[in-house]
Amino acid sequence: MTRGEGEKRVEALHGAGGSAMEEFLADHILNKFGKNGAGEIGLEALDDGSTIDLDLLPGRGSLVLTTDSHLVKPLFFPGGDIGRLAVCGTINDLSVMGASPLALSSALIIEEGFSMDRLDRVLASMEKALEEAGLPLITGDTKVMGAGDLDGLVINTTGLGFAEEPIRDNNLDPGDKVILSGTVGDHGMALMQHREGLSFSSELQSDIAPLNGLLSEVLEVGGVKAMKDPTRGGLAGTLNEMAEKSGQGIFLSEEKIPLRDEVRGIASLIGISPYEVANEGKAVLIVEAEKAEDILEEMRAHPLGQKAAVIGEVVRERPGKVVMETEVGGRRFLERPLGDPVPRIC
Repeated sequence: MTRGEGEKRVEALHGAGGSAMEEFLADHILNKFGKNGAGEIGLEALDDGSTIDLDLLPGRGSLVLTTDSHLVKPLFFPGGDIGRLAVCGTINDLSVMGASPLALSSALIIEEGFSMDRLDRVLASMEKALEEAGLPLITGDTKVMGAGDLDGLVINTTGLGFAEEPIRDNNLDPGDKVILSGTVGDHGMALMQHREGLSFSSELQSDIAPLNGLLSEVLEVGGVKAMKDPTRGGLAGTLNEMAEKSGQGIFLSEEKIPLRDEVRGIASLIGISPYEVANEGKAVLIVEAEKAEDILEEMRAHPLGQKAAVIGEVVRERPGKVVMETEVGGRRFLERPLGDPVPRIC
């Protein structure tokens, strides 16, 4: 991408801690986030940290903390960008642990020469995702690295949440049902379609979305025993991790796994399994069998859960393994991928 004539760029001084950085933060960071406090000291104070009022905590339970660093290529893609990815990824990590997210922090590492306009777009996307989730960004950090030392932009986000009863990812028992909240492979295959310039009847969109609203409603139903978001490693990686940690087997029916035609087509064209690529707006739930239909009904009533489906169950056989009945009637192991088949997507 060629630089526009007269376009403002991030300079080394913008991360050097002086008056130039103070002006940069005021003009391009602080004014982007309308909800920026969860206590007496918030983001706008530019203190060494921020506070969260204890009256936000509903009662006895656990604080849940998560952090993640995000790098994606390209930074902007169909359905999202690195900013939305960073916010939603952290919110979802809290949510699948049964936590109600309270607040986020963010650290920006920016390459010198990065376009101010592109940075503003990323921050606006972060704010929109925070608004959807109803959460504040209360503290952060900004660093600028030399031109060529970084590929544009890296964002770290840390989230704090509260859970009355945290949900682990290994609480599986034979007979439990496996529920997937929607179609798989959308995020990873949307990026592949965009990167490779593949043409289909419609452009696939990433599924990036904050899941705290959906999952909080599901938890009200009861019967949720374990949850995980199938990001890196996709559905295959997630289910294998849950099976290994619990010492139980998982049996899947491939025909019940929701999959978009576009995802199926791209996967076939480039030879990558849609079950191994990242999703950024989906959750895997292990639930009590007698609660499965009630949970499914609740999920399908929510915009982010309309394609939810029961895709399998926990079994005693082949502990630590995931076995899938294929669409043609055979059975095979759904193996955990050795690595990320689509790098730089989260």
